[in-house]
Formats: sequence, C-alpha cells, structure tokens
Amino acid sequence: MNVEEKQNPLGIEKIGTLLRKMAIPAIIANVVNALYNIVDQIFIGQGVGYLGNAATNIAFPITTICMAIGLMVGIGAASNFNLALGRKEDKHAREVAGTAVVLLVTAGLMIMSVVLLFLQPLLNLFGATDQILGYASEYAGITAFGIPFFMISIGFNPLVRADGRATYSMMAIIVGALLNTILDPLFIFALNMGIAGAAWATVISQVVSALVLLAYIPRFRSVRFERSDFKLSFADVKVIASLGLTSFIFQISATVVQIVSNNLLRTYGAQSVYGSDIPIAVGGVVSKIFVIFIAVVIGLNQGAQPILGFNYGAKKYSRVHETMNLLLKVTLILSTILWILFEAFPLQLIQMFGSGDALYYEFGVRYARAYLFFTFINGITIIVTTFFPAIGKAKLGAILSLTRQLFVLLPVMLLLSTLFGVDGLIFSGPVSDFVSFIICITVYLNQMRKIPKVDELLV
Repeated sequence: MNVEEKQNPLGIEKIGTLLRKMAIPAIIANVVNALYNIVDQIFIGQGVGYLGNAATNIAFPITTICMAIGLMVGIGAASNFNLALGRKEDKHAREVAGTAVVLLVTAGLMIMSVVLLFLQPLLNLFGATDQILGYASEYAGITAFGIPFFMISIGFNPLVRADGRATYSMMAIIVGALLNTILDPLFIFALNMGIAGAAWATVISQVVSALVLLAYIPRFRSVRFERSDFKLSFADVKVIASLGLTSFIFQISATVVQIVSNNLLRTYGAQSVYGSDIPIAVGGVVSKIFVIFIAVVIGLNQGAQPILGFNYGAKKYSRVHETMNLLLKVTLILSTILWILFEAFPLQLIQMFGSGDALYYEFGVRYARAYLFFTFINGITIIVTTFFPAIGKAKLGAILSLTRQLFVLLPVMLLLSTLFGVDGLIFSGPVSDFVSFIICITVYLNQMRKIPKVDELLV
C-alpha cells in the first residue's frame, strides 16, 4: 500500500462506507436541486392556477437542455478527474477541472443569449397554447438570466464530489434551494409578483449556489490549482464530452421526448373531453414528481462514480464489481419505496401543485399511475446506462441512452397516440420502460463478464 492510496480513501476504504459518504450528500443535493423547479411549480400552482403549471412545463425544456450540457461537462470532467487521479496524473486532473469551469461559463452565456433572442418561437416549438404562452414567456424570459449560474451549479457540483467533499457540494445546493423556498412566497404572494416572482426567486437562488461552489476552487484537497489550468483546452473538451456524452444524450433525449409529448398532448388532448391545457399541465406536474425519483437515482450514481472511476483506473476490479452490486441493490430498494408512494397517493401528490376541476384530477390520477408504473425498475435502467462512462466506456453508455429515449419511447409514443389518442400517450411510458429495462440489463450483464473480478497491479 503506497502513500497516495493512504491519502485517497477511494482505493482502500470499505465500499459500503464510501457509498454512504458519497451518495447520501449527492442524493440530498440532487433532490434539493430538483426542488428549484418543483417549489416554483407548487407556489405557481397555488398562486396562479394550473395554467401557471402548464407554463412552467412548456418552459422546462430550456432547463433540461441546460442540465444536459451541465451534466455532460460535470460528469465527464469528474470521471476524467478521478480516472486521472487513479493513474497518478495530477496535472491532467487539474487541467480537466479548469477546462470544465471555463466551458460551463461559456456555454451558459451562449444558451442565455439564444433563449432571450428566440424566446417566443422556442416556446411555440415546445407546445405552448394561446392561453399558456403569456405565462411561459414571462417565466422563461426572466429565468434565462440565471442560466450561466445554473450551469455552474449543475456542472461544478460533480467535481467537488470527485474531490471527496460531497457534503460541501450538498450544502451549496441546499443554501440556494432554501433561499428559493423563502423568496417564492415572498415574491408571489407578499409582493404580488405572480409568476415573475417565482422566476426571480429562482435566478437569485441560482446565483448564490454558483458563488458558493466557485468559492471551493482554492480549497480542493486532491490537487492545487494554478491560474494556467483555467483555459479552454480543446483536447480536454473532447475528453470531457466523450465521458459525459451519456448524461448529455439522456437529458437531450428526455428534452426531445418532452417537446414531442407536449405537442401530442396539445393535439390529442384537444380531441378529448380534457382539452389541451389540462393534459399539458398534468404532464408537467407528473414529470416534476418523476424528477424527484431521477434525482435520487442520479445521486446514487454520482456518489458511486468517484469510487468506480478511481478503482477502475487503478485496476482494482474487485472493488468495481463490489460497488456495482451494492449500488444496484440499494437502487432497487429505494426505487420500490418511491414506486409504492407514487402509486398509493397520486391524487395527493397532484393536489400539492395547485387546484383544478374534476376533469383535471381525473386525468392527473390516470396519467400519474401509468407514467410512474415501472418506477421500481427504472432506477436499475438509469444506473446501468450511466455506469459505463464512469469507467471510460462512453460510447456504450451513449448507445444505451439513445435506445432508452429515442429508439424505444419516442416511436411507442407516436404509435400509441395515433392509435388510441390521449389514452395511448398515457400508456406509452410503461411499455417503453419495460422494453428499455430488458435491453439495458442484458447489455450490462454481458459487459460485466468482461471485467476481471481480481485486481491487477498498476505499473
């Protein structure tokens, strides 16, 4: 056992202890981060009504696009950071992290500019109706100013965890979320700012979270940054993008699916007793409920990522197998608990996001129970899909992400909605979830057989 291993517990500490230390703060941080939009939606629903909820749903693809790029950079950089540390390449680890910071700021400014310049065409593309467009324009036009800071919050967080400071990354997000929770009712109700108040609360909170995270840069324990590390290295951008591609594809695919879903709900909802606005509003509410589940699973994955990356880079393959076995068990348990909650209390969960008429609640319960039906296996699918980039197999992870979202869900959604209208959309989710699970678990088991179960000495 050498000195470096003693200094880095990722290579020597018990897997269960490591996963608990790394995953719990990551889960809390992700759940709290998800609450930015959920808290907005709850207060908007209470203060504006379900049309306000529909508006945030229409604007949400902007958020998922930001998350796609932010997570690609953050997870890709964190994976490379840990792989480099495992290989004892400290200088490369610093350069990767520095490039990630510059890339996040640059991408954030570019996305903000595009949103502000093409706001209404984008919202129309995302499925806005005439009644929803005004609310959506007001909300998205304000939250656009927070995009660069949101990108930092999403993308720099994994690097802080990669340094072993999961608690700090968690607290940075919690500070922002608590501030958002305080400002939302203050701006919406006390100052009577309506949906604009929710938007400004979100922007202010994102700025605070980003500043807290950036303040950690001089406090890194595994490396000491130099000013020259913070430049845009295209070689490092390529490496970051390759290992973060799975997360990017997952989020972008989800964005494409959401846009298509909004438009299909608008079209086929108009042909039903529910109309267009109710299905769009319900779709937004249920997707936010699902985001909580995603946040938990991604948090587990992010907690495991430094363990997997370091030990795979150090050729400690037995620890890779041990980590994945434990991770899948924990994921299955947590997914099942959330599934029971979702299926037992759909009405109560929907009512949290504001009131509606009888048709609104009727559609909401039907849609929620169907959309969330396979939650207990979805967690396994996500963990398997995001496992491969953590060990440097980005291409396989990308293929699985594409399969899950675009090659399965999108065609099923289009087919069933054509055949059965809005009812087809309700049941397209569970059908796709089951097919994706079978594909992902088959590929995973095949690939794990190729990873040795014994360690190799790192020369």
